[in-house]
Amino acid sequence: MRLQVVGLSHRTAPIELRECVDFARGGIDAALKALSVRGAAQESVILSTCNRAEVYAIIESDTATETIGRFFSEYHQLDHRETAEHLYTLNGGEAARHLFRVAAGLDSLVVGEPQILGQVKSAYTVASDLQLTGSILNRLFHSSFAVGKRVRSETGLGEGAVSVSYAAIALAKKIFGKLSGLGVLILGAGEMAKLTAIHLKAQQVRQMTIASRTLKAAEGLAARLDAEAVPWAALDRALMSADIVVTATGATEPVLTGPQVEAVMRQRRNRPLFIIDIAVPRDVDAAVGEIEQVFLYNVDDLQAVVQENLSRRSSEIGRAESIVSEEVERFAAWRRSRGAVPTVVALRQRFEQIRRAELQRLESKLGALTPEARASVDEVTRLIVEKLLLAPTAQLKALPDQETQIAYTEAVNRLFELRDDTPLTPADEALDTERPNRTRS
Repeated sequence: MRLQVVGLSHRTAPIELRECVDFARGGIDAALKALSVRGAAQESVILSTCNRAEVYAIIESDTATETIGRFFSEYHQLDHRETAEHLYTLNGGEAARHLFRVAAGLDSLVVGEPQILGQVKSAYTVASDLQLTGSILNRLFHSSFAVGKRVRSETGLGEGAVSVSYAAIALAKKIFGKLSGLGVLILGAGEMAKLTAIHLKAQQVRQMTIASRTLKAAEGLAARLDAEAVPWAALDRALMSADIVVTATGATEPVLTGPQVEAVMRQRRNRPLFIIDIAVPRDVDAAVGEIEQVFLYNVDDLQAVVQENLSRRSSEIGRAESIVSEEVERFAAWRRSRGAVPTVVALRQRFEQIRRAELQRLESKLGALTPEARASVDEVTRLIVEKLLLAPTAQLKALPDQETQIAYTEAVNRLFELRDDTPLTPADEALDTERPNRTRS
């Protein structure tokens, strides 16, 4: 069985393609079920965010890689040739490293942004609830949660409210300098809109207006920020008085079109309008950016801000990468230890058979003992076996590489004449003590 990730991200695909390959749009659960029907993976998790779409899977053959790759285009009814050139495939330890870096915020558009860890957890929860994860992905994703937590607690990578929304504010400050005295319009009332609005509020803007297709949602956010909520029908009027517009809706089609903004600009007498579109799919028609005195930026345009963050956080990134490497090795050691489990189980069963056989052979001498004394004999002999097996069990599971482990397990099998096809019982499976969740099938 092989751990593999197939996906695309802001590092390999333009925003136009990322908008199309959005598994979350139709529901991650529906996408997982569609992938499961294809029979390519024994375990699977789909992670789909603004900047990435990835399938984490446990596969047995190379044909599964092709099946999963085609799933990206087939599920979204795209030309596979256009999608395939943007896909990446990582296996084994590199797949684990990739997920750990994602959970730590190291692979984000804005390094250190805090939302991604929650998104990784949500992706795993959906797959787990559908019983599409097993021992390997259970361990992998719980390890990624630990990585994210360690990076945030042991480094300064997540300090300074680093996120896409914060980067949007930083970009606005580059254009305007101080934001105090400016009018701001937020389109949307979701989490990203809320975060952006909070950052803007801290800049002491003159006026903040919230518009959402659901007026109640806009009013709820406005009440928290001492802002004004307006109905969607009043959007054009709100655009008239805004200096900065931030769009972060969940719409599947543009909410601001070229003709609409062009009409507003004529009434504004071409007073400059700064628009930051941080939604995926994009909220603003690309044609809006061609209108005179309109300055349009989308998620991909935030790369310059990202580079500034990288330069300021180079030392923190190094420490975070070290944490990732430590956890990758820990996960690899766990994978190696699993290879020894069948031999350890067979060895334990052989010793247990010998123990029981000897007790049975001595039955005539033990018959005179009280039930309590017989129970003590049984417990003492069991503990002796456990202690005898403690060191070899630990050593077999801690061997440094697969080649050495194979040699040792073959030697143990030969020395004790063990069968390698002995079925595992639930108690035997408990040998895999580091597994966070039991396999579900």
